[in-house]
Formats: sequence, structure tokens, C-alpha cells
Amino acid sequence: DAFDFVEGLVICAGPEIELFNAISLYGSLAQTWPAQAWTTNQVLAVLPEHWRTYGLPDYAQFDNDTRFQGSHTAPGRLGRVVHLCLCLGVVPVFAPPRETGFQAKIESFNQLWQAKVWQRFRFQRQAEVRAQSRRFIAAHHQRHAARIESAPGRHPYPPIAPRKFRRGSVVFLRRTDDKGSLRLLENPVHVAKHWPHRLVRCELNVLTHELKIYALRRRQPDCQPLLATRRLKVIITPWYHR
Repeated sequence: DAFDFVEGLVICAGPEIELFNAISLYGSLAQTWPAQAWTTNQVLAVLPEHWRTYGLPDYAQFDNDTRFQGSHTAPGRLGRVVHLCLCLGVVPVFAPPRETGFQAKIESFNQLWQAKVWQRFRFQRQAEVRAQSRRFIAAHHQRHAARIESAPGRHPYPPIAPRKFRRGSVVFLRRTDDKGSLRLLENPVHVAKHWPHRLVRCELNVLTHELKIYALRRRQPDCQPLLATRRLKVIITPWYHR
């Protein structure tokens, strides 16, 4: 599943509307939630309901918004959405900043929603936006029913969401600088001198704090040799209130 926010939609003489959108990379199972503003608490309320209805994916891809990843001010910090994913056995994946292509699926859906809902109708209240959005999502599901049905199976949501995880990996897609290094969770990480300005896949084991960095080639996606192994200690904020 891929998730994203759409901001800056303003009802004429009314409030600003912000979307929280979701779409599966296989099958195009889509959902959207219009609201006046989105916080981490709201995301934590919506994600379990969405996955309880449709099942859990193997991966959940996000951009680096603090509502997804957590605070960008303290080194080695990961937020509550990451903890929720790990507790449910879903691998969080964070797309590289300012890179095109990795978020193409969700960005395309963002544009489709705006073309079919926002630009086609005139709204005066938030309730009207939500109602029209529900009709659009129902039509989208119907149109893609065959693809949704043939997509890889999703995992059942547990009766009670666990509060601890026994294993867990977080994936960061990044690009190195001219020295073959990068910054990850506000920490400098050296990768390899022979891999400057190149994409890498950083796989962090949050239990052992082992960080494995693999070469990432768009033209050869199946060839991802290990470039380096590092240690990166992280602290994850629990998704539930203690």
C-alpha cells in the first residue's frame, strides 16, 4: 500500500480540505479520507480501520512527512505510525526525498481524485466533499474489481492489535552524495566511495540496530548487491497511549 497527503484544497469562502489517500500497488485498491486537517492521531485511527476491512499488506510506503516517519529534530527517532506497522507485521518503506517515480502510483491517484471530484463539482461544505468522494471510491472499486480480485492475497487483521513486535525491518530509499554518504534519521552514514550520487536501499533491523545498505538500480531491480553494513540505534515511539 502507498499513502500520501494532498494539501491546499480550499472550499470557496470555507475551510481548507486535506486528503489522506491510499492505494495498493497491486490491484489498485484505493481509499481517500477528506478532512480539514490531518494529525498523526487521525492517521493512527484510520489505518487500522482500513486494514481491518481489506486486510494487511506486506509493505506500506510513505513519503518522509513527520506524521508518517516521526520527528526530524532528534537523531534516531521513529514515530508511532512506524510502530503500528511493525506491530502488525507490515514493513514501512520511506521513499527518497525529491525523487520522481517511487511515489508515481499514489501521486497518479491524487491527481485522479482531484480531476474526478474536486475539479468537477462545486462544494460549500466538507460533508459534500466526503459524500462525493465516497461515490468516486465506490465507482473506482467497481471499475478495478477484476484487478483487486486477482491481486496477491492480503493478511488478516488480528482480533486485537499487538503492542509489541518480535521482528521488524524499516526500509529507507535514499540517494548518496558526492562522497558516497547519506543522512538517515538525522545521522550521517557512509556507504561507499564508489557509489556517489546513486540510489540505495537501507534496510534497518530495529531490534538489532543493524543497517544493511544495498545498491538500487532502476534498470536492474533484481540486482541489489550489499554495499555496506552499519549500526544505527533508533528509538520508536509506541503507537498506543501508555
